[in-house]
Amino acid sequence: MKQTNMTVTDTKLTKSQASGAKPQEQEEEVDIDLEAPETEKAALAIQNQFRRFQKKKK
Repeated sequence: MKQTNMTVTDTKLTKSQASGAKPQEQEEEVDIDLEAPETEKAALAIQNQFRRFQKKKK
């Protein structure tokens, strides 16, 4: 039987390699108006849901 000199780290795959995902070539820049009332409402709603989740978790 032929032995190989591979280490444990050589056999591990990154998450993107394991899932077969292609690396993203360039990150897409999103232009969001952080001062818009809709954005502020959405942010508050997300924060409230997160706080409720944290309370349930305890």
